[in-house]
Amino acid sequence: MRPMSYGQGGPQSQWDPWKPNSQQPWSSGGDDGTPDWAALAQASETRNKRRKLLFIGGGALATVAIGTAVAMAVVSANSDNDAHGTPTNLPASASVPSGSATPSFAPTSAPPPLDPKDFIASAKKDTAPLSADTLFPGTQLTMGDTVYKKGATADTTKCASGAGGNLPKILTANGCTRLIRVTYSKGGVAGTVGVAVFDDQAQAAKVKAQAAKKAMVRSLPGKGVKNFCDAAVCLTTTNAVGRYAYFTTVGFLDGKNVTNKDTKVFSAGNDLQQFIFNQIYRRGQAQASAAANR
Repeated sequence: MRPMSYGQGGPQSQWDPWKPNSQQPWSSGGDDGTPDWAALAQASETRNKRRKLLFIGGGALATVAIGTAVAMAVVSANSDNDAHGTPTNLPASASVPSGSATPSFAPTSAPPPLDPKDFIASAKKDTAPLSADTLFPGTQLTMGDTVYKKGATADTTKCASGAGGNLPKILTANGCTRLIRVTYSKGGVAGTVGVAVFDDQAQAAKVKAQAAKKAMVRSLPGKGVKNFCDAAVCLTTTNAVGRYAYFTTVGFLDGKNVTNKDTKVFSAGNDLQQFIFNQIYRRGQAQASAAANR
């Protein structure tokens, strides 16, 4: 590192009041240390002049900025008016109406859609007509590409009479009010659907849980369908939706036992379960739609 010099060798720098660390006028190398009062006065005057110029310049810039903002606001306002199509060239007899106001409307919100499940959850809301004809309309059932022929129907308030295994006592204990049945058949396979009706969905859910084993709806022969599933092994299912518990019993018309390999029987069972679920749910949809339009 080079040693620092104290005013020896090289030109002495001049003091600039606007330049940091510049040499002060009274600290030049060869004098006696006495301040140069004339130089100080001149520097002070120069500094004050520059400050005044800077303040004046800043004010001018501020004025220009404000003026520009006002001009932009005026241009923007004019552009908005043009965009809204305000007429500028009117016939002599025409005039722009004054005092017109944009109409205002109170905020509104559409009510939430009614839930179909609410209408099939209890007898108080589920008041649409109910019968074998409303649940099982027509003379056949079409599910996808498969068409089943409709057989006999039955409708009774004595629920136990149409049930087998443990189902009679389960229906009775939980307050079953009606048991509606129908039979469909195709290609040597027949299936009976039974719909048990309760006052509320809690009863139907309880029946579903209790009837999971050793409970079945009795097969319903008639109208071209002979007895089936009297002694043979058949496919049985139990389910519930809303205040309805529904059951299927599906098997062969020739009395053969159903095995896990009999896909025709399982396919028919799935179709019948899906069909009756759809029918019950549609009851809820129809009643929800009617209530919404009142």
